Amino acid sequence: MEIRDVIHGTIEVNDTEIAILESPFFQRLRNIKQLGFAENSYPGATHTRFIHSLGAMHLAGSAFNFAFRAPKDGIGKAPLAPKDAERFRQALRVAAMLHDVGHGPLSHTTEFAMPLVERLELASLACAPGKPCPFTEARQATHEDYTIKIILQSSLTPILSKALSVLAIEPIHIACLINEDIVCPDDFFVVGGVDYRPILHQFVSSEIDVDRMDYLTRDSFHAGVSYGKFDIAWLLANLTHHIVDDKCYLAVGHKAIYTFDDFLISRHHMFLMVYFHHKSVIFDEMLGRYLRSSDCDYEIPSDVESYVFFDDYHLYTHLSRSKNSWARRIYHKNPYKMLAEFHSGIPSGAANEREQKALQEKITGELKAKGVDYIVKMTTGEFSKYFGREGKLPIFVRYDNGYSPAKFIPLEECTDLFEKYSKNRSITRIYVPN
Repeated sequence: MEIRDVIHGTIEVNDTEIAILESPFFQRLRNIKQLGFAENSYPGATHTRFIHSLGAMHLAGSAFNFAFRAPKDGIGKAPLAPKDAERFRQALRVAAMLHDVGHGPLSHTTEFAMPLVERLELASLACAPGKPCPFTEARQATHEDYTIKIILQSSLTPILSKALSVLAIEPIHIACLINEDIVCPDDFFVVGGVDYRPILHQFVSSEIDVDRMDYLTRDSFHAGVSYGKFDIAWLLANLTHHIVDDKCYLAVGHKAIYTFDDFLISRHHMFLMVYFHHKSVIFDEMLGRYLRSSDCDYEIPSDVESYVFFDDYHLYTHLSRSKNSWARRIYHKNPYKMLAEFHSGIPSGAANEREQKALQEKITGELKAKGVDYIVKMTTGEFSKYFGREGKLPIFVRYDNGYSPAKFIPLEECTDLFEKYSKNRSITRIYVPN
């Protein structure tokens, strides 16, 4: 099967993947917008998790091909035998395809309404020793938890088992590539004494992953902005691998280090300018207030066979029938309006921070005195969610110009962006009724 995509052109879907694509859980993603409420700011941003997931799958195959290609000079052989490469590549493509299958209505927006993770009954999964098991913690479930539940314990599970059986791939192997905390029950990812699970997971979720590559390119296109654009072809073409202590990790050629810098900055600016747009933020906040209201009867089920029916249309139908004021504002596109906006670090200095804080208090004080309802909402964007985090898998930069053999250096030592942007940026906004 071939699917025409506005971003990548032709996306090929093989027989194994067609069975998954046609399943109710994956088809559900057609009815979930990639950017939630962003269409209220960017009317073209109505693309879905369905096409994003297929785009990530397409890029996963390309990233794997580049990272494990035969030496360019023709000397030596490809790092993986064809049979091992085939099963790893297929497992990776399916993992990228399903990485968002657990998203709720309007993507991240409705995670307010998800149940406690214990109700998903994932505690039987073996987690990495020495670390807290995320499935037994006292917390609210996330879309990642639903993704694992759908892959391992739903009507999609036998479909996956049957479709992937020809390559001896099991649903647990797909789950292991999406969630690094799950313990793999066998040596599926080990070839010649080398564990390839780290790099395969990094293709799906890391500082340089196919999820980000697709959503930045796709979201910027549909939003009509330039912030998320970077040289995706050059970044892909310079991906490679590096084996350390019998584990294989992701690496990038030194010629693409500035492309990587651009990739990081593109994501940072997309968050500040698109994902954190003031209209998206207030719609998210109003939905959160509705979901926390005493008269709200909207609840996302822990039963995933019922969850398959919970999409954007289901939510909007519910909102249309509610008499709650927040629900009515959301449905009729009547948000609170932004009155004032404050950005941290512009200009920098402790004195300016104090001035902004004083002005915020002055404004809210006057609103309170006049009896005007208001909402204060702060959004914070971090430059990297991987750099400096304990236990995160390393990425390397390969230098082979003048070095024999090639020299591999940790990524964070090859760019100063992590330090320059180490301070999180926040935007505080004050909203009032129209």
